[in-house]
Amino acid sequence: MRRGLLRMSGMRRAISAAVLVVLTAMAALAQDESASLKFLVIRDYNGKPVRNASVVMHPVEKNGKQSRGGLQIKTDPDGKANFDGVPYGKLRVQVLAQGFQTFGDDYDVNKPEMEITIRMKRPSGQYSIYEEHPGDKKDQPEQKKPQ
Repeated sequence: MRRGLLRMSGMRRAISAAVLVVLTAMAALAQDESASLKFLVIRDYNGKPVRNASVVMHPVEKNGKQSRGGLQIKTDPDGKANFDGVPYGKLRVQVLAQGFQTFGDDYDVNKPEMEITIRMKRPSGQYSIYEEHPGDKKDQPEQKKPQ
């Protein structure tokens, strides 16, 4: 009878140890579901870094809408910014810097480490209907096709 109790307690220990191993493995996998992002923000026209640019990150829901909240980080003098612990899934990234067009794009975060290079463009001129635009057809009467 005593041997049976010893076997049961030994079996319970083995089951408890196995459950503990499985739970530990599941917790480790859950922690692996986040990524480390490295951003490099450079000028489009010459490749030089953009310092002090704001990199804003927002999670994107399955319906494509931006989630509430978000995170903003700034680039260093080398145009670099890093952030660890970004959950896997869609991420909307916006970059703002004085003297440049605002950049925005969605990324699929699906690897433990991702490097994202963003090329900032100079602001473009506004289109005005009062200026001449070569190549545009201006209120020219349409030619009738022969019937």
